[in-house]
Amino acid sequence: MRLPLLPCAAVVGVALSTSLVAPAGAAPQAAAPAIGLRPVGTYATGVFAESAAEITSYDPTTERLFVVNANSGAVDVLDVSRPSAPRRLFTLITAGLPAADGSTISADAVVNSVDVHDGRLAVAVQADPKTDRGWVALFRTRGTAPFSSAVRVGTQPDMVTFSPDGATVLTADEGEPADDFSSDPEGSVSLVRVPRGYTPLRQSDVRTARFTAWDRGRALPAGVRVFGPDVPEPHGGEAGRVARNLEPEYLTLGPYGRTAYVTLQEANAIAVLDLRTARFTDLLPLGGQDHRRRGVVLDPSDEDGGIDLGNWPVVGLRMPDTIASYRTRGRTYLVTANEGDAREWGDYEEGVRVGDASYRLCPGVFPADVAARLKQPEALGRLNVTTASGLRADGSCYRQITAFGARSFSVFSPDGTLVFDSGSAFEQTVARLVADGTLPEEAFNATHDESPSGDSRSDDKGVEPEGVAVGEVGGRTYAFVGLERIGGLMVYDITDPARSTFVQYVNNRDFTVAYEDDGEGSGPARDLGAEGVEFIAAKDSPNGRPLVAVANEVSGTTTLFRVDQRDGAPRAAQPKRPVM
Repeated sequence: MRLPLLPCAAVVGVALSTSLVAPAGAAPQAAAPAIGLRPVGTYATGVFAESAAEITSYDPTTERLFVVNANSGAVDVLDVSRPSAPRRLFTLITAGLPAADGSTISADAVVNSVDVHDGRLAVAVQADPKTDRGWVALFRTRGTAPFSSAVRVGTQPDMVTFSPDGATVLTADEGEPADDFSSDPEGSVSLVRVPRGYTPLRQSDVRTARFTAWDRGRALPAGVRVFGPDVPEPHGGEAGRVARNLEPEYLTLGPYGRTAYVTLQEANAIAVLDLRTARFTDLLPLGGQDHRRRGVVLDPSDEDGGIDLGNWPVVGLRMPDTIASYRTRGRTYLVTANEGDAREWGDYEEGVRVGDASYRLCPGVFPADVAARLKQPEALGRLNVTTASGLRADGSCYRQITAFGARSFSVFSPDGTLVFDSGSAFEQTVARLVADGTLPEEAFNATHDESPSGDSRSDDKGVEPEGVAVGEVGGRTYAFVGLERIGGLMVYDITDPARSTFVQYVNNRDFTVAYEDDGEGSGPARDLGAEGVEFIAAKDSPNGRPLVAVANEVSGTTTLFRVDQRDGAPRAAQPKRPVM
């Protein structure tokens, strides 16, 4: 049933052929990588597994990096004028700040996201309880970063960004259910008009884009998942089941700032938003990764004795977290990190293991002997899958085994057409690095809060792509994809999106350090749990070279990677050991 691993080869800094996973034709193998990354400086909070470093935003005018410290509900302001020695200047506190509607940001509020534009800092703040409406607070980036003003936005603003011209701040208002699933606020996107100068925001500057049209008769596209208990809106709102079910996770704006593309992770879709009208114009289902395809392999078990990649009758829903956009050769493209996520609130748990007796495979699709083999723990029995997809119409059994996340990144056209998917290249890359001794075996599908923990995430979402940033270096465009569990960055050249090629995998984690999930161990393991990824162009960089900032939520560290251009001449190999 399974296929063997492809022949092993050193891959750090060497391009791999993606012919087995590109949806539209074979991708060529690059002669040599045009860029290479290496870590140059780290700021450590010293706080373990408390989300002390989540999202970053760089201000070129002050050479400061603003880092979400969710552990303290604040923003750490780092001086990165010397990228090799980032240091904390001070911390911005949002608690107690007044908002234009007369409310005050509470002491228990949580900072979720930050973004900088032209000397302004926007901060997204989640209320406590999270089912209440949140805030956007504006600060100046110079000096002590004085507070300007704040407004109320939607429920649980999870991500914030400025439009390219700085005239609008947008928040992805996730609107997750209450922890006990007693209520479910609607998801939305808030659009805040930013006045010229530093005129204070007014509450009337806020518009809200809602999904209520799909509750009022507009047809929901096939493949957009709406599921789970139907519970009321917490404050007696009129949002219907669809509007309450869709949960904006992240957004990116097109190059001209007229359209936003919003990931709806649990729904496995992207929403298209017209900024001029503040209306959603479309929902784009994203489909899944078919692991029966030649070369699109996975390791689905943490009890199979180690690395065991093969083909299985599993479809992994893409369910992206982060999304980015870029323009090349006159066309716009969207890039997604296909993490996957399950809804688990109160007594409702979407996920179940294939081996569970309640997960019945349809005999017409999976004969009894096949089903019995698949349910073994060393096969698919340990794999976490969704109960909300793949079910036969009568609800009696599952016709398709559907897992969370595609363990990949994708490139889409703005209409939702898949242009490229990295398939199983991430897991194959790590497996090859293990095979040639570049990485220890325990690195494969390791988790981020315990070591050694090799193979422990195979039954879940593997390397778990979380963040993605796009940047241009030397006239070519690259995607930098952060892997939440094993850590580090996968780098791809996406200049020609349909023929994207692997460039490098770099990880600043020390796998020789043993530690438990409380951080106790023999010493610091450097970077753990890559969350936010940000590209800093050479023209904005403090040292005149492109940088990539990575915030690591488990280790509480923020690391700057320098992007070096190479001469393009063919190279036999890069050093056997990557920088760890």
